[in-house]
Amino acid sequence: MQKNTPPRSTIRLTRRGKLVLLVTCAVVAGTAVAVPLLHLAGGGNATSKTLVIPEGWRASQVYDAVDKVLALPAGTTHKSIGKAGLKLPSDAQGNPEGYLFPATYPVGEDATPQSLLQYMVDTANQRFNRAPLAAGAQRNAMNLYQAVTIASIVQAEAATKEDMGKVARVVFNRMERGMPLQMDSTLNYALNRSTLRTSADDTRIESPYNSYQRMGLPPTPIDNPGEQAMHAALNPPQGNWLYFVTVKPGDTRFTADYAEHQRNVAEFNAHLKSSEPQQSQSRSRSQSPERSGSPQRSGSPQQHQSPAQQSPTPQPPK
Repeated sequence: MQKNTPPRSTIRLTRRGKLVLLVTCAVVAGTAVAVPLLHLAGGGNATSKTLVIPEGWRASQVYDAVDKVLALPAGTTHKSIGKAGLKLPSDAQGNPEGYLFPATYPVGEDATPQSLLQYMVDTANQRFNRAPLAAGAQRNAMNLYQAVTIASIVQAEAATKEDMGKVARVVFNRMERGMPLQMDSTLNYALNRSTLRTSADDTRIESPYNSYQRMGLPPTPIDNPGEQAMHAALNPPQGNWLYFVTVKPGDTRFTADYAEHQRNVAEFNAHLKSSEPQQSQSRSRSQSPERSGSPQRSGSPQQHQSPAQQSPTPQPPK
């Protein structure tokens, strides 16, 4: 994959809702069925808890969840990364973002932050290094770490699993044309937030994750993708799409025509404006559920995947 792309285009593209290409980072939040943690907690110890890691969660959310399930002070898991002995690609430089494989993990009584993180990374390596995925990365002239990075964007941006391949194709088309990605999902990651609203000032922040200002991929994944996103990143369908927007739930529109995309964005803005009063009333009547690393897409409530969409059970690493 070409890493040094031509100078930035003057056209501002990709923002879900107001600017051009965005499908902001809503998560297709699914988790795998329970996995045995044989190498985590002494093998024979009884399992008393489970740890659910949805697809698309950021590493920071995983750390908080591990702290909570192990009843540890906040920040303990994050501080343990350096001594966890994680088997990460050299490009990751010790950052496990992208390799904390989403699944539902039983937690044994002797589980530790290091053992949980190590098992997540080992499972990701086992899944991502399978022959079809490795061959797909080679076929697309990129290394596996770049593939995981693209998959993390796909996971964040796609409204449904059916949209994932098209989102991946948009990423490839933009890079091949020397266009900045201009994805709000990367910008939200830089700002450690989840929002549908992005201002012009936001797009000018100094960050390697600011895909409005910087060409090519961000330096690391921006979340932890599942296998469906990985397959989409490595096997995108053919198409000339450069823009997309989810006008309303179930209605994501992809196009190569900028004027058409502007009309789609106008529809999205109108739909968002009309739905905001109803959303405000709904929020005032009930507590917000625990959120993933991405905002709700086009004002629709975030949904977990059905069992048919869930990832298969990870097997113990060899």
